[in-house]
Order: sequence, then structure tokens, then C-alpha cells
Amino acid sequence: MFHTFAFFCLYCCCLVGVFVDSDPVKSVSVMEGDSVTLDSTVTEIQEEDTITWRFGHQKTEIAKIDKDIEMFSTSDGPDGRFRDRLKLDPQTGSLTITNTRTTDSGEYEVTIRGKRVTTIRFTVTVYAHLPVPVISRDCSSSSSSSSSCSLVCSSVVNVSHVTLSWYKGISVLSSISVCDLSISLSLPLEVEYQDKNPYSCVLNNPISNQTTHLDINTLCHTCEESTSHQEPTSQPESTSQPDSTQLCHCHTYAEGHAPFCDSVEAVLRLVVTALMGVASAAAAVLLVNDVRASRGKTEKTEEI
Repeated sequence: MFHTFAFFCLYCCCLVGVFVDSDPVKSVSVMEGDSVTLDSTVTEIQEEDTITWRFGHQKTEIAKIDKDIEMFSTSDGPDGRFRDRLKLDPQTGSLTITNTRTTDSGEYEVTIRGKRVTTIRFTVTVYAHLPVPVISRDCSSSSSSSSSCSLVCSSVVNVSHVTLSWYKGISVLSSISVCDLSISLSLPLEVEYQDKNPYSCVLNNPISNQTTHLDINTLCHTCEESTSHQEPTSQPESTSQPDSTQLCHCHTYAEGHAPFCDSVEAVLRLVVTALMGVASAAAAVLLVNDVRASRGKTEKTEEI
């Protein structure tokens, strides 16, 4: 009886070992636009093998190989995000994603069914290209002195998992990190004018970086000098509508002459004054004619 029970337990263990095999989750990182291949670990697909690739928490099927019926197929995936970008290796069943996008980040799973069942999981992270950080003089800083220079390194970040850092040589002086945010990063630095050490500002993620080196001689001049050498900026033209009571048509004469304005209000006053003058003259003529007519009637009455 004991031997029968032991054989049964050993048989069950063998069943578990033969039919189910799961590897730890593999992490894969890739730069946006590059291709990435997820390895099925199969050396050569056998006649009885079926390989299925799934994506996301919903485990949406995106590719499948059924060697028995010679089926090799790929789908567009959720929202058609993988359209024309998935390739299957006909010998190994490995999946290649071409022209990767940040929306390709997520969980992938491949299941190989044959003499045994093997499941391999991947976590893929697609990183966007990083912008180059910009170093500028911070003239608004109150900490600047006659011997020191206030600087700021900044970058408009529309990517995730990045760190902005100031380096002195190969040593990190300060840094700031963000995850899954789209914000403007900035990091201040105070240096002496006579400092000869190499400084640099670095924006990086786990697989790439962008570096800008500080040129103290160029940036660390006084803010007064910087201001005095700036070209005057032109003011944008106003798009607001003028007040009707102050409407003014301006003209500019040749160089050396001042501009003038012809006020509509003044023109209206002149017109009104002229009209009043004409009206007064007409009234005077009518009055004279009326007086003459009255005198004529009086003289005729006296003769009678």
C-alpha cells in the first residue's frame, strides 16, 4: 500500500513538471522607434507545437503559430496599435515589434504548447527620445554676488522616468527625478566666476541620456552686461478695438518729423461750425428780405 501511494505522488509530480512550466517575468527596455524581439526560447518549432502571444492585462491575442496546420498569423491588437508592426520568426516563434511606440509598453505573454506547456512573461518599456537640457544664467536669483554666478538647467519633459542632474566632473551635485509626468524640470547651480572645474547638466532615463556642458566664460558674465547687450524687443501690435470717442488716424512723416493725428471729433466740430455759419447767413438774408417787404407795404399804404 505504501509503495502504491508513493508511486501515485511521484506520478502527480511528474505530471506537474511535464505539463506546466513558467519562467520569471523578463524586463525588456527599448528606445522609441527601434525594434525589439521577445524570445520564445524555442530552438525549433515541432510539428505538434502551438505558440500564442498575448498582450496587456486583458491578455489580448496578437500572434499565433500552429505548426500542425501551418498557421502563422498576427493581429493589429487593441485599438489597432500593432498594425503592420508584428513579425513572427517561423523557426522559433519569437515575436518582433518594429518601429516601437510608447503605447507598446506593457505586459506580454507567450504560451508554447507541445509535449509540455511553457509560459513566458515579459514587461516591455518603450522610452521616448530625450530633449537636450538647456543651461541659462539666472539673473533673478538673489544669491548672486560679484564673485559668483547663478545658473539654472531646465528641460521641458514629455516623457516618463527621467532624472535631471548637475555634475561636477563625474560627481553628482544635485538631481531631480520624475515618473509618468509631463512637466518642465529645472535645477539651479551656484558657481564661482573663477571656477575651472568642468560642469555639465544631464537628462537621462534608464537607457539613454542627453548632456549639455557648461561654458562659464560665456554664461557667467554679469547680468548688467547681459542686459546691455540685448537687442530691444519690439512690442506686439495691439489688437484691441479703439474707443469711438478717441478714434485717431495716425500718419508718420519722413525721418525728423513728428507724427500727427487728425481727430475725427475735431473734423466733426469744424463741419458743424461751418454748417452753423451757413445757417446764420441764410437767416440774415431772410431777415433782410422780410424787412424790405415790410417797408414796401408801408409805403403803399401811405400813398393811398
